[in-house]
Amino acid sequence: MSAEHTESAAHEGQVTTVTFDDAHMFANPWGVDLSDHRNLLKAASERLSLVRYVFLVQIEDGIASAAQRASLEYADAVLIGWPETDAADVVAVDDDQYDVVVEQIVLMEDYIDRFRDMERDNDIDGMTDTLIRITERVAHVRRAFQPSFLLPTFAEIRRVVQDEWNEDMGKIDPEGESGDGYAQELTLQRQIDRVTTEHAREHNQEKH
Repeated sequence: MSAEHTESAAHEGQVTTVTFDDAHMFANPWGVDLSDHRNLLKAASERLSLVRYVFLVQIEDGIASAAQRASLEYADAVLIGWPETDAADVVAVDDDQYDVVVEQIVLMEDYIDRFRDMERDNDIDGMTDTLIRITERVAHVRRAFQPSFLLPTFAEIRRVVQDEWNEDMGKIDPEGESGDGYAQELTLQRQIDRVTTEHAREHNQEKH
């Protein structure tokens, strides 16, 4: 998709708008100053955080599938340690790079619209896949502004989570009962926290 855009600085009594292409004209739905390109970094993180929360609420009542866990963990991994716009390792982007950022923002908003429709229809499988797509777009935005940060891929996250999920399911007997009570104590957030910690540890080891 071509992401031609124009910007107009905010003036008193005037809302800053950004035109992405003929099909996408937003009156700054994120409430940020678009004259500073780095504010799209902030907008991307806030949008993903909101979608992640909505997804968590949808699946937290039961034991999440491996796909659901991986989708949520991927969003967590991309959001972890999200930088402030004035952080030392946040770089200025040139016009070509900004075009790429805008294109990813457009795709992000398109997927968020689909996510809303799926939430209304209680399409959990669709929401699971769409959260991945939204996260991928946000990862591209972060990579443009913070190129030194090593972002994981969904494939990497899925492999780790699948192993965890297989291990957890192996502790539950065929009748659906766990001899040591582990199944009753299993919660989604506990698993997400554990995988996040392991991923952060691996990331630190790679840096050293």
